[in-house]
Amino acid sequence: MKKTLAERLAEFAIGLKFENLPPSVVHEVKRRVIDSLGCALGAWHADPCVFARQVASTFSAERGATLLGTAHRAPMDWAAFANGCLVRYLDYNDTYLSREPAHPSDNIPAALAVGEAEGSPGRELILAIALAYEVQCRLCDTSSIRARGWDHVTYGAFSTVIAAGRLMKLDAAALRHAIGIAGVASAALRQSRVGELSHWKGCAFANAARHGVFASLLARAGFTGPAPIFEGEKGFEKLVSGPLDDIRLPKDDFMILKTSIKFWPAEYHSQSAIEAALKLRTQINDIAQVESVRIESHGAAVDIIGSEPEKWHPTTRETADHSLPYIVAASLADGEISERQFTPERLADPKLLDLVKRVEVHRHAELTAAYPGAVGNIITVRLRNNNNRTLTLTERVDYPRGHARNPLTDAEVETKFHSLADPVLGSDRARTSSPTTRREAACSRDAR
Repeated sequence: MKKTLAERLAEFAIGLKFENLPPSVVHEVKRRVIDSLGCALGAWHADPCVFARQVASTFSAERGATLLGTAHRAPMDWAAFANGCLVRYLDYNDTYLSREPAHPSDNIPAALAVGEAEGSPGRELILAIALAYEVQCRLCDTSSIRARGWDHVTYGAFSTVIAAGRLMKLDAAALRHAIGIAGVASAALRQSRVGELSHWKGCAFANAARHGVFASLLARAGFTGPAPIFEGEKGFEKLVSGPLDDIRLPKDDFMILKTSIKFWPAEYHSQSAIEAALKLRTQINDIAQVESVRIESHGAAVDIIGSEPEKWHPTTRETADHSLPYIVAASLADGEISERQFTPERLADPKLLDLVKRVEVHRHAELTAAYPGAVGNIITVRLRNNNNRTLTLTERVDYPRGHARNPLTDAEVETKFHSLADPVLGSDRARTSSPTTRREAACSRDAR
């Protein structure tokens, strides 16, 4: 009989060895861990991250995992949730674009939590993270669940259960049951990313990760899971994704190498627009002379961050970092995109909001056809000077800094980390003294 997808995923996860990972993949995993930890520290004071940490702190476990930035050990599933909120909240962690967009480094907090609780060696941790990237990205290649009304974090229950199950040393049969347990309650509504966005936007994957870790714990204890979870009469394919028959699981074409690290803290489809707008800003002497701004973009960007009325008057950080009009206007006005552009005071600035009103977003056929291989934006600014003369400036960017085809250097990844970590820890402590830094050093030694 033909093997089910859950059986194939389980066998793939159990069969892949650290020795199968090329040095480039091992190195890239390390870069993503550093980048994720920086994102986590940068979000330390954010309200939903504080709330998640408070909730997770009410639970303790002798054989648990550390809540980042504390000495408290919580059950590994709650640590995956609280730490996952930290990594994701600023919308600054990495991205994969395909039929379904994703942020695959969302898997890293779950892997770190389970790896710590299980005492996993560095090689197994690196392998588990690479596996999670493989599963999530290949599911994203196969079917767009966003088009069906589901959130992309739905795939995260499968990728995190694979990583957790591997670190818990489940055999193939137990891991198949864990996949079934995770999958049967995995579907997350797309409403998380529609209209005025809430705290949950940055925490939804953390919940999927919590569920993935929990499912692995249950399967290790002997729980069986529903099957076939994908192909069944009321299974995932029928109700959520559509057919997943063409999913491929090779061992020599690793997906992490196709993902992109963000250069600015905003939704990925805006990255090239930010870069284009910042280039234009150097040519504008007086922002008050901007008469209009035209953004031409691909269909995914228009649908996700450039079409709803709330995008022209965001009132929350979550909505603002998912607003193409706001992000471009702020780039032109301030000459930067950082946390300063998402403060309540900046979101309410009448001059900035007036500029946002002058931004138009249009679909561009060529850019749409090139997506997701390219993620281009074209920004055109029309200026009118004091003599009533007009000037039109245009800039196009297809592969923003950090894109897989325009990657950040190791030095740039480290600079980004310190820009986020140093304000929280201090530069010396960020470099040498945090427990996580020591763990990563051990992980690096183990992987050599």
